[in-house]
Amino acid sequence: MSSQRSEITHSTRKDIYRLPAADQAILDKLGYKQKLDDVDTAIRANAEFLSQIVANPEIFGHELEAEADGDGAEVVEGNGEHAGENTGSPHSHSHSHSGSNHSHSHGSHGIPRRKYKPSDFDMDKLRSTLKQFVRDWSYEGVEEREACYTPMKDALVRHFSVVPLEKRGGLRVLVPGAGLGRLAWDVANMGFTCQGNEFSHYMLLSSFLILNKTDSIGKYTFYPYVHSFSNVLSRERILQPISIPDVLPSALPPNSNFSLVAGDFEEIYGVEHDPDEPQAGEWDAVLTCFFIDTAKNIVNYLRIIHRILAPGGVWINLGPLLWHFENNNTNDPSVELDLQEVKALAREIGFEISNEKTIDTTYTANAEGMLGYIYHAAFWTATKL
Repeated sequence: MSSQRSEITHSTRKDIYRLPAADQAILDKLGYKQKLDDVDTAIRANAEFLSQIVANPEIFGHELEAEADGDGAEVVEGNGEHAGENTGSPHSHSHSHSGSNHSHSHGSHGIPRRKYKPSDFDMDKLRSTLKQFVRDWSYEGVEEREACYTPMKDALVRHFSVVPLEKRGGLRVLVPGAGLGRLAWDVANMGFTCQGNEFSHYMLLSSFLILNKTDSIGKYTFYPYVHSFSNVLSRERILQPISIPDVLPSALPPNSNFSLVAGDFEEIYGVEHDPDEPQAGEWDAVLTCFFIDTAKNIVNYLRIIHRILAPGGVWINLGPLLWHFENNNTNDPSVELDLQEVKALAREIGFEISNEKTIDTTYTANAEGMLGYIYHAAFWTATKL
C-alpha cells in the first residue's frame, strides 16, 4: 500500500509525523490517516481513468510510451512531443493564472527520444480536465451547463425560428474553443450541423474518449476533488465520485452531422483562400462560450468570425474577459480590451449587437465547496450586417 501512495498524501503523512505524538494521536482518533488511505484509493482510480484517456495518442499522429523512472514516478517517452505539450493552450479557463504559456515541441526521427517528467503545470491541467468532465458530461454539472449553454441554444433557435426542425441540418454552426465538446454535441442533438474546434491536447484526448469510446451512460467514474483539502466541508465531499457521461454521446438523431476539428482557431478558420476548406461565408452561426478572451489579438478573432459567417449569420457569445495572455512570460502579444471596447469593436467590424445581458455563472466550480468564483459573464446575440 505504501508504495502506491500518492505524492500528495505522502507529503501530508510526513507532516503528520513531525507533529508531537499527542497531536498525532488526536488526528488518528479523528480518522485522518484513514481519510488519507481513502484518498490514495481514489487517486489510483483517477489514474486508471486518465490512462484510458491517453490510450489513443495516435490521434495526434505520434506514439507515446509510458514507463516508470527510478523513483517510481511515471514518465512519458515520445518523439520529442508528449501528450499535452501545448501546456499553455489558450483555450482553457483557470483561476490559477493570469496569463498562459504557449509552447510547442517538434520531434525529429534523427533525435533520440527523451524522457518527460510531468511538471506542476501539467498536473494542474490534469486536475482542471477532471473538473471539465464534471462541467460538461456529468449530472452534477447540469446547473453550470444550463446557466451557460441554455441561453446560447435558445438564442440560436430563436434566430432561426422560421426554419423547421427537419431543415436545421442545412444550417452550419461552429463552436470554437469547444473544450470537451458538450455544447457542440448539444447543438448537433438539436438537429443543426455542428462543428467544434479545439486546440488543447488535454481537451482533444479527453473529448476523443468521451465521444468515440463511450458506449454506456455512467461508464467512467473518477474523483475530481481529492487533489486539494482546502475549503472542503467534509471528507464525503473530498471523496465524492463522479460518473460520466450523463447522456450517451452516440445517441444523436439519425443523419446528424457533428464533427470536432483539432487546431488553432485562427490558423484553421482565418485562411482567406483555401479551395479545399473554404470558410468565408460558410457558417450560419458561431457560438463562443468562454472563448473570445483566449485571443492574443481580439481584432483578428472578431474579424474572422465576421468573415466566416454567411450574410445575416449570427454570432452568439457568452463569457468573461479573462485575457489569457495578459502578463504572459513567453513574449506573446496580447491586447486586452474592456467590455465596452469589445462591443464597440464588434460594431466597427460589422456586427449589430442585440439581446445583451449579464449572466452570473461559475466555471468548473465545486458546488459543495467553501469557496467559489462567480463570473458576471457578458451575453449577446450579434448579426452580421
